[in-house]
Amino acid sequence: MSSIDSKEPEHLTAGQPAAGQQPAPVASPQPPDTAPRRSGASRVADRLAWARLPRAAGNRALDGNQVELLRGGGDFFPALIDAIDGAQLSVSIETYIYEDDTVGRAVADAMMRAAARGVSVRLLLDGFGADGCPAELKERLLNGGVKVRIYRPLRRFRPGRSQLRRLHRKLAVIDREIAFVGGINIIDDHNHGPFDEAQLGPRYDFAVRVTGPVAGQVALTAERLWWRVALRAEPRGLAALAAEFPQPRQAAAVPPDPPGEAPAGLANRGGSNGGSTRGVRAALLLRDNLRNRRTIERAYLQALGAARRDVIIANAYFLPGHKMRRALLACRRRGVRVRLLLQGMVEYKLQHYATHALYATLLEAGVEIHEYNESFLHAKVAVVDDSWATVGSSNMDPFSLLLAREANVAVYDAGFAARLRHELERAIALRSRQVVAEAHARRGALRRFGDWAAYLLLRFGVMVAGAAGRY
Repeated sequence: MSSIDSKEPEHLTAGQPAAGQQPAPVASPQPPDTAPRRSGASRVADRLAWARLPRAAGNRALDGNQVELLRGGGDFFPALIDAIDGAQLSVSIETYIYEDDTVGRAVADAMMRAAARGVSVRLLLDGFGADGCPAELKERLLNGGVKVRIYRPLRRFRPGRSQLRRLHRKLAVIDREIAFVGGINIIDDHNHGPFDEAQLGPRYDFAVRVTGPVAGQVALTAERLWWRVALRAEPRGLAALAAEFPQPRQAAAVPPDPPGEAPAGLANRGGSNGGSTRGVRAALLLRDNLRNRRTIERAYLQALGAARRDVIIANAYFLPGHKMRRALLACRRRGVRVRLLLQGMVEYKLQHYATHALYATLLEAGVEIHEYNESFLHAKVAVVDDSWATVGSSNMDPFSLLLAREANVAVYDAGFAARLRHELERAIALRSRQVVAEAHARRGALRRFGDWAAYLLLRFGVMVAGAAGRY
């Protein structure tokens, strides 16, 4: 995978104006050492504009949301493209990976159609994960009116902890009213890279489509990061960059429930609802390296601490820290059934075998471990009892919980939890293999040594990253 040239500016901005529009004057990007020094008044305007943005852009549960569960690219990409085609004001997408395959081109075409209608379209790519995105596709997007920026471009010969702090979350916001959050990158479910084998099924993953107050939180989160990345290379300043964001429409009020009736999201408790819920309580859970270092981890720990009957966790890269492991074992001591759906295929050898080093302790406590073997499991979801579920981008590993920007949505609704549980139980029953404690204990000494060597090597990497105490 070739890296982005170190001289590439962080903002790859620009786009052709839509038909009939006059191009806005944009200052030419310049390297930081040659950028013109801006006046004190301009810097004050930046601070005032930044201060006007609310600081809390998530982590608080809000009522009145509509949340739809989307399973895999088959559900996600048609919904995303349909939303983009209906956009009137703005489209904002963040992704870790963007592939130039059938799906990547279809999403690119939708973004360019929106830009041609005069919609403000912004795409933020991670500098490492999207390093394989061809320059030709980026240029096509820019020429089609899409503003493209790179989060932390790779810098050759500049290793450091900051290069590990990646944009791993996958967000999309349409008109500040419709948001998509999950684990699905812009890549075809059947695009398995070097593992391109006909017998592999689609990648197993989830996302949610959200409208309501949480969608506004997602919009604010995306806008703040866009501005932060832009300011690293733009000489224009924050006040000028604000022109990239159209004024929001007046949000429609959520009508109150009729007197004497249960809230809409609670009317179907315990039953299937076709994948959507109305008026439910939900929260956007963020992880970053400033104010939200442990928010997602704490949400998991609180949910596990409150569990009384059943926990199902599906996680692609499972290497939890000691607090998470203790919480899972505490669930078993209380008699809670705990099921883990984990990666069955060897994608990254070091992480795969390090995970196996943790199996024995979990199996001895009665935790059920199932390995998904139909294809690659990429999901990062969980269900606790009938009251809490989460879908997002955060794995239970040091990369997600200690370094990367991540985003999950937590949903406090029995109907949504039942739908997600049903999907996970089908995958466990039909497309997975259960790990049997006795068979796992009979593995050869060389295999056990390899597992622990991989685990200790990853622990050493965490120590280098400065967080050994939590792992």
